[in-house]
Amino acid sequence: MEKNELLQKIRENLAEGKLPCDRAYQIASEYDVKLWEIGKICDEEKIKITGCQLGCF
Repeated sequence: MEKNELLQKIRENLAEGKLPCDRAYQIASEYDVKLWEIGKICDEEKIKITGCQLGCF
């Protein structure tokens, strides 16, 4: 999946401008991408990840 397509999916799943961690996991699973790719795109786009299950964000 291209970065722009993945970014669009991330933006579609934002809650109050932030991406809930469980949605990040779902997107990664649904589109067969690595979770770190989701995190990298969020970092680049300055999108915060909330409710991190690992306590990383």
